[in-house]
Amino acid sequence: CQSVITFASNQKKKMKLFTVLVASSFLAASAFGVAPPVRSAKEAATRSLRKDPAASSPLFRDPTLTRAGAVPGWKAYNEALDTNPLPTKALTSLVGWGLGDVLAQIFISGGPFDVKRFLTLSAFGFLYHGPSGHYFYNWLDRRIEGTEGPKIALKVAIDQIFWCPIFMTVFFTYLGLVNGDSFSVIGKKIKNDLLSACQGSWKVWPVVHAISFKFISTKHRLIFLNGVQIAFNMFLSLIGTKK
Repeated sequence: CQSVITFASNQKKKMKLFTVLVASSFLAASAFGVAPPVRSAKEAATRSLRKDPAASSPLFRDPTLTRAGAVPGWKAYNEALDTNPLPTKALTSLVGWGLGDVLAQIFISGGPFDVKRFLTLSAFGFLYHGPSGHYFYNWLDRRIEGTEGPKIALKVAIDQIFWCPIFMTVFFTYLGLVNGDSFSVIGKKIKNDLLSACQGSWKVWPVVHAISFKFISTKHRLIFLNGVQIAFNMFLSLIGTKK
């Protein structure tokens, strides 16, 4: 009977996580502009014949174009990305990680709100996720230019095979140091949970990154990823604070 109750509880948590993931994906997409304008049949047919939708999308691929009005503050945010990209992306990740943990604590963990955990994960977004994402994706886009299928596949492979384990290792090390754990305890945590964390990433991020590398400009990549990552950070906040 107890095993049945535990299974039902785990299934309920998974459904909540999936619901938030879908919702955050739609929010991330909606942040990039308004609904597409109505076009004539002739213009629509002409656009459908273009080979590279990413290159022809002024909404996603033109880094100089700002679509104001879709989201309050969107124009100001774009200007901040142009003038101060590093701190802007760091603050973007602070919000993404903080919101992800708030949702995890409210809808999944339950119980009293853990302020220390919230601050710890928000600080990680600000100190590491935002800055590292800024430099890593700028480097990756410079090294592998274009939106052709093989290039997108190569980018996704580099991100998930090489960058993902490095990122997760830094994540667990950071949490251990903040909690005052010894390096032996941190090493044991990495050994026990690194593979499961990467496997969780491989279920979500290859598709997300394929969309990102195909349609999203380098300038807007981190806010798009943070929109989706709000739900994934719920998973990380749970596995990262697991005893």
